[in-house]
Amino acid sequence: MSWFRYLLTKIKKITLSITGWLGQWLSSRCVNIHDFRKVSRWLLPKPIYGYLDGGADDEITLANNTQDFAQYELLPKYLVDVSSIDLTTHVMNCDINFPLVLSPTGMSRLFHPDGERAVAEAAKNAGLIYSLSTLSTHSIEEVAAICDVPKWFQIYVFKDRTLITEFFERCRKSGFVGMTLTIDVPPQGNREKDVRYGLTIPPKINLPRVLDYSLTPLWSINYLLGDKFELANVSHRAPVGNSDLMTLIKYLHDQFDFSVSWEDAEEMINLWAGPFAIKGISSVSDAKKAVEIGATTLILSNHGGRQLDSAVTPIGLLPEVRRAVGETVELILDGGVRRGSDIFKALALGANACSVGRPYLYGLATNGEQGVSKVLDILKTEFERTMGLMGITRVSDINRGCLRRRKFIE
Repeated sequence: MSWFRYLLTKIKKITLSITGWLGQWLSSRCVNIHDFRKVSRWLLPKPIYGYLDGGADDEITLANNTQDFAQYELLPKYLVDVSSIDLTTHVMNCDINFPLVLSPTGMSRLFHPDGERAVAEAAKNAGLIYSLSTLSTHSIEEVAAICDVPKWFQIYVFKDRTLITEFFERCRKSGFVGMTLTIDVPPQGNREKDVRYGLTIPPKINLPRVLDYSLTPLWSINYLLGDKFELANVSHRAPVGNSDLMTLIKYLHDQFDFSVSWEDAEEMINLWAGPFAIKGISSVSDAKKAVEIGATTLILSNHGGRQLDSAVTPIGLLPEVRRAVGETVELILDGGVRRGSDIFKALALGANACSVGRPYLYGLATNGEQGVSKVLDILKTEFERTMGLMGITRVSDINRGCLRRRKFIE
């Protein structure tokens, strides 16, 4: 038995070494976010990639989130001194190096063994905010111990309010500076790729899906020989032993409060008593209500097209919300950002910053922490280049006069 354990340990080390070398080689050849997406599709099993990249129903919203940025044309101003460009800004009560936030994404170890720890390290190196998901595979305390990057925590409205209180207390003790409430989850969207490709949590390498997993041997070996897959923030809440992850998943699903109201959100804002964002704003009326109950930040989001198909896109809604809530309310655009120029367009239309999920997960799947870092560096470089080409030297100077809606010629 000792020889068997020794053999498994050696296989694990060799596989991790090959994964690192291959990831570095592939990452070095990626020049934009689309390249990272293509590579992650090759590295991840079909069920896992489908979960990462897929959307609800016909994926209309998923496609529109990105495509709607093309409706806007930039209006550059030349003969401007752009020898010094300042990308820094203040958002979500934090100073950051450029207007980007790392969105909360659940179960990041599905895409790389280092999961949320790698993302937090990359956020630290980039000088950006990282928002940790309730459904993370590394705990609040683990992520807090990694670095002193400004950290926010993402939460849902649970039936068991003691669970919310517990999260708040753990976040305070761990130095998290803000809270994000996701409001567009109950009920869960119809993600047909998850059904078609047989996704389970935790993933099961069973006979019907053995080909999918055998085509990605590095991922499969890392998963089978890696640490136990768990939802680290809530594993102690399982009704049975926390080894039964499916029971825990069912417990959490049952905890989502389908009767949630604005009164519940207001109660959570008062309980946290600090910077508080509401994520999932998809209408002007909800934006106004969120401001009314005391949210400090509104995150315009349709959950990456993973919930309600044919929903309004964040970039399409942004100008209306800005007009409705005024200039003092902080707005974050979440969804469809794939270029630094997308960030610029969002700021010109009234956003204070953007947030991304899939782009950094493509980087994570490709090359762990270094992959995430390169994705963030690409977006930063593209954003800085766009500012220079536009004749803009400070983030605060980006305004509606920098672009116009594209005029289609009949």
